Amino acid sequence: MSDAALDTLRHVFGYDRFRGEQGRIVDHVRDGGDALVLMPTGGGKSLCYQLPALLRDGTGIVVSPLIALMQDQVDALRQLGVRAAFLNSSLDGAEAAQVERQFLAGELDLLYVAPERLLTPRFLSLMEQARIALFAIDEAHCVSQWGHDFRPEYRQLTLLHERWPGVPRIALTATADAPTRREIVERLALDEARQFVSSFDRPNIRYTVAPRDDGRRQLFDFLDRHRGESGIVYCLSRRKVDATAELLAQRGVPALAYHAGLDGATRAERQRRFLREDGIVMVATIAFGMGIDKPDVRFVAHLDLPKSLEGYYQETGRAGRDGDPAEAWLGYGMGDAVLLRRMIEDGDASEERKRLEHGKLDALIGYCESTACRRQTLLAYFGEAHAGDCGNCDNCLQPPQTWDATEAARKALSCVYRTGQRFGAAHVIDVLRGADTAKVRQFGHETLSTYGIGRDLDMRQWRGVFRQLLAAGLLDTDLDGHGALRLTAEATPLLRGERSLHLRMDAPKPERRRSRQGDDKRAAPPPVELPEDAAVRFAALRQWRAEAARAQNLPAYVIFHDATLRAIALEMPRDLDALAGIGGVGASKLERYGREVIAALEAAA
Repeated sequence: MSDAALDTLRHVFGYDRFRGEQGRIVDHVRDGGDALVLMPTGGGKSLCYQLPALLRDGTGIVVSPLIALMQDQVDALRQLGVRAAFLNSSLDGAEAAQVERQFLAGELDLLYVAPERLLTPRFLSLMEQARIALFAIDEAHCVSQWGHDFRPEYRQLTLLHERWPGVPRIALTATADAPTRREIVERLALDEARQFVSSFDRPNIRYTVAPRDDGRRQLFDFLDRHRGESGIVYCLSRRKVDATAELLAQRGVPALAYHAGLDGATRAERQRRFLREDGIVMVATIAFGMGIDKPDVRFVAHLDLPKSLEGYYQETGRAGRDGDPAEAWLGYGMGDAVLLRRMIEDGDASEERKRLEHGKLDALIGYCESTACRRQTLLAYFGEAHAGDCGNCDNCLQPPQTWDATEAARKALSCVYRTGQRFGAAHVIDVLRGADTAKVRQFGHETLSTYGIGRDLDMRQWRGVFRQLLAAGLLDTDLDGHGALRLTAEATPLLRGERSLHLRMDAPKPERRRSRQGDDKRAAPPPVELPEDAAVRFAALRQWRAEAARAQNLPAYVIFHDATLRAIALEMPRDLDALAGIGGVGASKLERYGREVIAALEAAA
């Protein structure tokens, strides 16, 4: 670890030591090496290119996919005294020209650009005339997970190496399994790059997965535990996003809708509110969230199944970036998997790509149905072992019960077969339970030997059986037959009596409580607690920070994170020298805010 890197870390960023692989990455890139960095959200990826850019001659060029992310990063860097700027469509002609002049004059440490702008002849010409310290390719998974559908320009970024072979490149992402990693290396020509893979574990996030039986009620119960907190609710469709946001607003929740169907100005304004106001709940499709730096997102809820474990990991990782307790809740149903499989089949991807996407969906469904520690299952997908149960997921906190479902599964499979493998779960369950419906009579299914043999289980229990039979691969869906269930080869040994089957027992549907206190409230991750006197000081510091942020039109966390304010409240520094010793208080922020912080502490004493 070089003295220059540690000195810059302390002076600019206000920290005495690096976390995890940060120091080794900084030294490697500073010395001219290429790097592929996989680090969880909140793990400090940005520092891995920001600090080498300050240590090398020239301007660091940061390829970033979203305008809001660029603005957020630049605001934060300027607070640290770093000469940073961005070039994007939010600037008018005069502002963009000024940034270009600063770039050519060597007056910028870091310049953020979208891949579309970087690839224009004008910007390529500008780079030919300037001195470049490094290229940082943020959200590098865009070349693979999103590929042509999201950022095709990312796949053209190999020209950076071709035209500037002597300039180091660092590609960064929080999400990449082994196949995605290989594709990033191939697409960005990073074959010689050193790979730095940090732990994917986010121990502060509590993971919960629940079969969806009444999505609205389940969401309301979940949000009741997070009143007044910032969070994100993900839905698969724009229509569901709009309906959910409207419903939450009617219940007094400050909820906003966000999806690609809204105009750019509306999306930008809603993202700005989410970043700068406390307690906003953003209801969104996956169009929202990439690169969001807001550290105090306390929860992420999924009302529909994500498309893959990578997507799930990345989306849930937007909670708890500050390291404080956060919660990830996922509600899912059988129909989710059928819909996602149809979306894969209807896409224009190659057959090889479709097989890969089906495999990823299978892994996600397996995660949902697993009775093992969620964290172990999730980390194993990324090739990382976790020693023992985590103690902070639903399966660890309330180990699921299992039951011998061999006979029920045989009934279900037999009924699927005898109804001709032409129907979805709802109709098959009607036959099993002996329901007298028009559809049952239309097809004469009341005459089948399986009619009424499943009256011992209710509708909800049978849905759980069919959901888990699909997850276990004993049933499949005929996507060309409107989602009809059909047996797989794996079902044969069970039907022949050659194997048994144990399934997880779904928790009973909870009754609505008159009071919002009690078990549901205690189920939320415990907040960070402070001694009473420190809590008073912390509240005063947060009030001061809010006022300072409003005065500068900045998100509050850009000034100081809660973790820094909490440390100040605990340490209660009496002067600027003592304040300078607290993590997160660099030289620029000390000069800018030091006296105000001391005054706020004294007023709260």
